Amino acid sequence: MKRSEAHSIKDIIDAALNDSGISSTINEQRLCYLWPEVVGQSINRYTSRRYIENGVLHVYITSAPLKNELQFHRAKLVEELNKAIGKNVITNIILH
Repeated sequence: MKRSEAHSIKDIIDAALNDSGISSTINEQRLCYLWPEVVGQSINRYTSRRYIENGVLHVYITSAPLKNELQFHRAKLVEELNKAIGKNVITNIILH
């Protein structure tokens, strides 16, 4: 039997996730999980729900003034969230 080149566990897991097609779903879940770290606990306190659908992050904010303020910073938030993941997972944010 001929030996092949050694691969790291990370490479093997990444290949398995890509082959199964769930790597994008995992990245979306990771991005939702990182929301409090990117925006901070003071903003996260007013977040009731968040999910990603078709590359768009939907965030439910319970404070109208905060929602209005975040509307102005959507592009920066998209950039920061994608940077935190290391991939372009979302293209836009819709605040509800």
